[in-house]
Order: sequence, then structure tokens, then C-alpha cells
Amino acid sequence: MSGSTASVPDAAPGPEITDAVRAALSGKGMGDENFPVASVLLARRHRPVVAAYYRFARTADDVADSETLTPDVKVAALDVMQAVLEGREDPALSPEAAALRPMLQERRVPLRVASDLLIAFRGDSRGLTCRTWDDLIAYCENSANPVGRFLLRLHGAPAAADRPSDALCTALQILNHLQDLREDWTRLHRLYLPLEWIEAAGGHAEDLARVPTPELFRPLILEALDRTDPLIAEADRLPVHIGERGLTMQSRMVVELAKRLSSRLRADAPETEDTKASRTDWAAAALRGAWSGLGGRP
Repeated sequence: MSGSTASVPDAAPGPEITDAVRAALSGKGMGDENFPVASVLLARRHRPVVAAYYRFARTADDVADSETLTPDVKVAALDVMQAVLEGREDPALSPEAAALRPMLQERRVPLRVASDLLIAFRGDSRGLTCRTWDDLIAYCENSANPVGRFLLRLHGAPAAADRPSDALCTALQILNHLQDLREDWTRLHRLYLPLEWIEAAGGHAEDLARVPTPELFRPLILEALDRTDPLIAEADRLPVHIGERGLTMQSRMVVELAKRLSSRLRADAPETEDTKASRTDWAAAALRGAWSGLGGRP
């Protein structure tokens, strides 16, 4: 699996790096995400730092996904974000990192819940190919799991919540990648379905660009879902480890949505590009989350 953990440059970055970051921003908000990290279910006191964390992650994601920036410029921009987050560079060079740093420190949330994301984004910036399932899981450890750890540390959840949280975040990331297989390959030259599976089936990564998607991808997508569903099942244990009602309700809701999205992807494979959770799925998940938060059975 390709990737990068490039160190932060010693020399002060030029203004072209900051300008490049501004130009790369997508303008997306939290409402554009499949599984929004900021929820009205969260306690009001936590919402400012959750929003700041989202802006940091969204900015880094926009840089990595830019179709105009070169890989080297992307990595340099992400390095600048890390330097500002860690207090080693001018805050003006990354307002998102500068805003997030004191908010995490005040709440004694480790900075690595943000900096670990940058490891994955550096890999994305250079064009990522997951050759094996283990490569994909390792990628999710940095691209997804820190988000759950952030919410757990913010709410003071016990260490027992970490494993089911990681399982849920990894599952959500994989489901998202299965939705975006064609776009990730054709637009960004990234492959999140194990290449060794594709080659063993007699295919090539380039086949993802074909319309309709070749039928050889159906069993591969189903295999990925077969490996993801146990992660979702493990995540079922997450709510019992969380003492704060709002986060308990949100986690139950997201687990339910993950189950429903997995089922829809199974039905739609290999044409998963337009697979989404329906309004009915959202409503059912919200009801289940509310029921668990009010003391019902999880």
C-alpha cells in the first residue's frame, strides 16, 4: 500500500501553500456527509469543538482530493496543517488547525486524534492502492478510527469503548469506499478494493472505469461486505460503554444506518455508485437511537 508520513519541513512555508489550500476547499458542510460527525444529539457544550474538528478534517480532505494540486504541494500543505496543530508554525497558515489546537488542549483530548488523520490524507495525496484487505484495514486506522476516538475522549468514555468504536468507524469507511469505487479510481486514481482480489478474478483496476461495472466486481464487493458486517456487529456493543445519552443515541443510530447501507450495497452490487441510505432508513435509525437513549433495549 502506498502512503506517506512525511515530516514537517523546517523552513517556513511560502504563501503559495496557504493559497493552494484555500483554492482547494470544496465548500462542503457537515450536512453533506453520509454519517455526519456533528449531530443535534450531541450536548450543546461539545458542538463548537466537534465543528472545529470537522473543519480541520474537511480542509485536509479537500487538499488530498484536489484535482489541481500536485502530490508534493498537497503533502506540503498537510505538513503545514500538522505544524500549526502542534504549535510549531504560524497559526495564520492554517486557521482550521489553529482553531482546533486550543479546543483539544482545553478538553485534554490528544492532538493525535487530528494529526493521525493527516497520515491517511498524505497517502491519498499520492494516489493510494490497497493491495490487500490488511492494507485497507491499516488505512482505516488513520482515516476513520481517529474520528471515533475523538468523540470518545471528548465525552470521557472508558477505554472499553475504543474497540467497538474502531470497528464502527472502519466499517463506515469501507461502506463509503464501496459506494465510490468508480469515482475514486477514475478521478483520483485510488483503489480501496483489494487489488489482489481483482487480479485473482482476472480483472484490472482500470475495469472500474467501465460502464456498466463489470460483473466480476459483484462477488468482490460481496466479499468486502462479508468482512465488514462482523465489524458492524462488533459495533453493536459500543452504546453500552457510553455514559452520555446524546452520544449513546447517535452511536446506536449510526450502527443502524450502517446495517441498512450494507444491505443496500449487497442488493445493488456491482452498481453501487448511487447506493444511499433512504429517508426510511434514516427515520428507522433515528427511532432506534431515541429508544436506546430513553432506556429501551439497545
